[in-house]
Amino acid sequence: MHFLNINQLTSEQILDIFELTDRLRLSKPEPLLEGRTMILFFPETSLRTRVSFEKGISDLGGAYITFPPETLDKKEHPGDVIRYLENWGDGIIARHPDLSKLEALSAYGSIPVINAMTTHNHPCEILADLYALRTLRHNYRELTYTFVGPAGNILRTWMEAAQVLNLSFHHVCSPGNDMGSVHQRSYTFHTSLDSILQESDVILTDSLPRDFLTPEYLSEYQITLERMQQAQPGALLCPCPPFYRNEEVSEEVIASPYFAGFGFKHSLLYVQQAILLYCLSH
Repeated sequence: MHFLNINQLTSEQILDIFELTDRLRLSKPEPLLEGRTMILFFPETSLRTRVSFEKGISDLGGAYITFPPETLDKKEHPGDVIRYLENWGDGIIARHPDLSKLEALSAYGSIPVINAMTTHNHPCEILADLYALRTLRHNYRELTYTFVGPAGNILRTWMEAAQVLNLSFHHVCSPGNDMGSVHQRSYTFHTSLDSILQESDVILTDSLPRDFLTPEYLSEYQITLERMQQAQPGALLCPCPPFYRNEEVSEEVIASPYFAGFGFKHSLLYVQQAILLYCLSH
């Protein structure tokens, strides 16, 4: 089974992955990947996703071979690439800007292809965030999620997750930055942040493109301590790393109890292990 988009999963499959994550997180590592070799494509700049995948594979007794993602940009047909790699690898985990590269590999491969991030989406990251929220809030599927910022791979993936799990999901940004022709349940666009904060349980952000780093935009949409105080009691701020203080989030709000914390990403390793094992067994 390949894992390229969250919306290729059913809600039942996501819950199965979460239950597998529970078992992995709460028990000592077992050699579940002994004798298996994963082929990874990661840039040198990748930190959290690469470290957690490499350590996660090692902790389960597996091996990995890592290449830079531009290795996939060669002229060779992707069907030929993956059919050769199948001789020595049991799965491919790739972080590449172009989702279509991963789709092409998966179309011809008999081994799992797992999306570790593209410019279109970031499914492992968002599934791990949802799992972490599940450990903090048993009613995570009943909460109201609000993403603040322009459209990008993080917003798109949260939208997919909201659709599959039927979450209440809001998108807040300046006028003209909605998802356009996207019409689906669990998505509502707003231009006023203050008007939706009082309904919000989880505030989500992503790093801002340079065009949005203006005093006008930041005064309207930067997540500050004062704004988090307007949200629902017990609200959480979950900025997608890398986040930048005093850009999409203020310095003071990162130092506050509203910030989900650096340990919020601890489960990324276990969720990615679960995704890998799930794909290998289906």
